[in-house]
Amino acid sequence: MLRITTTLFRAVNLKQFDTIFCTVGASKCVAKFPPNSGFVFPASTQSVRYYAKGKDKKKDKKGTTTKVQINEEQLTSLINLEGLRTQMEKSLTTMKEDYAKNLSLRSTTGSIETLRITYEGKDYQLQELGQVVRKNPKTIVVNLISFPQTIPAVLQAIQRSGMNLNPQQDGTTLFIPVPKVTREHREGLARNAKALYIKCRDRIKDAQNQSIKKLKKQPGSGVSEDDAFQAQAQITAIAEGFIKEAEKIMESKQSELLGDK
Repeated sequence: MLRITTTLFRAVNLKQFDTIFCTVGASKCVAKFPPNSGFVFPASTQSVRYYAKGKDKKKDKKGTTTKVQINEEQLTSLINLEGLRTQMEKSLTTMKEDYAKNLSLRSTTGSIETLRITYEGKDYQLQELGQVVRKNPKTIVVNLISFPQTIPAVLQAIQRSGMNLNPQQDGTTLFIPVPKVTREHREGLARNAKALYIKCRDRIKDAQNQSIKKLKKQPGSGVSEDDAFQAQAQITAIAEGFIKEAEKIMESKQSELLGDK
């Protein structure tokens, strides 16, 4: 726009103008008036430049991800896709089993009996090593007289089970007090649910990274850089799908444990 001073308006009636035009960015304004109008721009009059303000560029939204289409035919030709999915599915299944066995509001005898014990590189269920009996509603007794050497491993497994149990040892017998269902107990179980989810997530990511590593170690395979990049993106997308499913299971379990539903 061109700023016209009050002197201009006072000197000339707008109807007397024949033509007034100004080029944006020009240093002079050109005006034509009827003959003998007696109006002349003052010598000191200069046009004032006004520059249009540029529109602010929209910032990209953070956290938005483009959906990756899975080309199973392409992936199968490059990696063991079935093996990858099986491995990730196994991690998810293990988490579900741990939730069912170890994250109940009231610890049951069955959960203790099937607790996994690792001894000398092998896995056993606690019921294979000792006798598990519920003495009363508040106490579970485990008799390990047949395999006393496994007691340290059993104690460690019970303490790390996520069931908030604190066993007491008396010779070859373990007495396990069953905790009351308090708010603190609920929150402890919810934290354990998250810890088990993190383990599952890490196992899925390990499987993802191993597949990508194998993909990169294929010299002379004839795979173009673009195809290799797309394959990596698809492997990552598959892993993210399993991780999201695990996260939903965790959130549902936490809500159940905390009494939110």
